[in-house]
Amino acid sequence: MQSIGVVAIARNEGERLYQCLLSVIGERRTVVYVDSGSTDGSVELARSLGVHVVELDLSIPFTAARARNAGFEYLLRVKPEVEFVQFVDGDCRVVEGWLECAVRELVTQPEVVVVCGRRREEFPANSIYNRLCDIEWNTPVGEAKACGGDSMMRVSALKKVGGFNPTLIAGEEPELCLRLRQVGGKILRIDAEMTLHDAQITRFGQWWKRSIRSGYGFTEGAWLHRNPERLWEKESKRIWLWAVLLPLLAIVGLLPTRGLSILLLLMAHSLVIYRVYRSTRKRGFKSTDAIFYALFCAIEKYPQLLGKIQFYIFRFLKRQRTIVEYKSAASAS
Repeated sequence: MQSIGVVAIARNEGERLYQCLLSVIGERRTVVYVDSGSTDGSVELARSLGVHVVELDLSIPFTAARARNAGFEYLLRVKPEVEFVQFVDGDCRVVEGWLECAVRELVTQPEVVVVCGRRREEFPANSIYNRLCDIEWNTPVGEAKACGGDSMMRVSALKKVGGFNPTLIAGEEPELCLRLRQVGGKILRIDAEMTLHDAQITRFGQWWKRSIRSGYGFTEGAWLHRNPERLWEKESKRIWLWAVLLPLLAIVGLLPTRGLSILLLLMAHSLVIYRVYRSTRKRGFKSTDAIFYALFCAIEKYPQLLGKIQFYIFRFLKRQRTIVEYKSAASAS
């Protein structure tokens, strides 16, 4: 059996971290937990389970990418012969059988360097925001451009490109996958259950902060990779179009068109919302969920615009943005 390592990262995930670590502890697996200044006893919890623990130096700005790199580097020190590494966020549980399934794909397809499966929201009924996450993560099966925070990677490929970009506060996985593809690697999403995620987004304000973070990530990724492959270019252009250009045109044309410009703007939004609704329904989601997903896809352009503006401000000031936290701390078990 091939050598597998697991790197889990978290900050104040409490019981969720406990379940996460239990789901990956096993024979011939080396598990490394990277903690980013938790105050809920997460470090002690991980050590009690016999897991290797890395505590990040908080004098350096924290990012999930930096945490993953630290865990990966520690894994290589304690198990230099490791062939594959599963990254998982501390608010996720790895589904039984996933690790073996992912390894089989990597063994039989040498050109594949990253394998991911279906990440599901564990409690979609708890809030509409949790259901939005579940829909968002249901991406097509087959060769892909990117993976999410949970995935299994070929160690040799990850070492070749130097790991994650530690300065990114969001979108670090697509940015890494872009570099992996540039050196000939393939990213594969298979039709298999991978992880169960506990988003714990119950308030509009949490969803808004998460959307600000995604806008920041889109802009930073597009800035870093303007050529030859323009990362997040379409997403960035959509934000400018729907949150800036069209509203400005509607306002400028308000008097000359006697209010018709506002009506045209609403009609344009309605058309896009309907198209997203139809595509979401075709993916098998319920009508109510598809309606909410389409509406929030339209609304999210505005907090994403704030994220874009924040990126340009921080770049102008030559400062690194700290992470955008939208979840509250959980209690340890």
